[in-house]
Amino acid sequence: MKRRQFLQAGSVGLAAASVAAPAIAQSNPEIRWRLSSTFPKSLDTLYGASETFSKLVSELTDGKFQIQPFAAGEIVGMPQALDAVSNATVEMIHGPGYYYVGKDPALALIADTPFIMNVRQRNAWLHAGGGQELVNEYLTKYNVHTLQGGNTGTQMGGWFRKEVKTVADLQGLKFRIAGLAGQVMAKLGVVPQQIPGGDIYPALERGTIDAAEWVGPYDDEKLGFAKVAPYYYYPGFWEGAPTTHFWINKPKWDELPKLYKQIMYTAAIQAGMEMTAKYDARNPAALRRLVAQGAQLRPFSQEIMEAGFKASNEIYDELSAKNPDFKKIYEHQRAFRNEEYLWWQLAEYSFDTFMIRARARN
Repeated sequence: MKRRQFLQAGSVGLAAASVAAPAIAQSNPEIRWRLSSTFPKSLDTLYGASETFSKLVSELTDGKFQIQPFAAGEIVGMPQALDAVSNATVEMIHGPGYYYVGKDPALALIADTPFIMNVRQRNAWLHAGGGQELVNEYLTKYNVHTLQGGNTGTQMGGWFRKEVKTVADLQGLKFRIAGLAGQVMAKLGVVPQQIPGGDIYPALERGTIDAAEWVGPYDDEKLGFAKVAPYYYYPGFWEGAPTTHFWINKPKWDELPKLYKQIMYTAAIQAGMEMTAKYDARNPAALRRLVAQGAQLRPFSQEIMEAGFKASNEIYDELSAKNPDFKKIYEHQRAFRNEEYLWWQLAEYSFDTFMIRARARN
């Protein structure tokens, strides 16, 4: 008798499950989106974040939400990407806000600006310091919603055909550098040049430009800069925490089920974490190879660093005086940064300094 009751109960449970499963499935729609990266496929860590993100979204929705990534130029070029997502030509893009500083300098603050924060501090500002909410409040004017999706870590200062030891050495230097960083360097006498990644090598080789910054050892090695500009400077003080975002057309975002939004947020976090981890893991070996190929490492002098810091603050004050959006975001970031460095110098910096010295002894 008990056996029959058990089997009957089991049959009822299976029947209920078979009814419930389609009901749950029906509550989650099938969606197909396109994601236009602002990076070429050859930069596998940067472009790879879009692939990681899309794969996770598909897996976590059992294939119901499919996002197909495209490299820069396959659907739309990098310069047009923000407009494309704003007007829903594509549902999403992936890239840094400072590409669009020509539209509004406040967009650079979303990605990175000189002498603001390091990677962990920027992630803290975005995810636990109110930064991401502030960013998305501002970006409603562009009809987009963003999810933080990666960080390369502090970048190198770039490749130079000749040594630069003082601010005087920067006078008239044609330097491939864009955004607010280009404006800062212009105050130091540099002539900023905006050149796509694929055109940098021939420009350096021909002497059309004197120097160029890109990302760091892992990506720079692929582009072969060491062959034509041997002096490799550090740090890229204009990009202490260069951040990429997934930019989503806001009406499309608003239409998504709550579950899909949470899955996209989770996938973006994972893709972003992997990007930083991959650069941290791959840059050391790439740097060794570059030095073996003839790259000569040089630190920017204290004079250049101090002059860059002064010029940066002058530009921030100028922009804040005439751009309310810039002022609001910048002041929020600056207050957060100042508090962060009080903590950082107490624990993180002292630990890192000891380890650097200990490594040198061993």
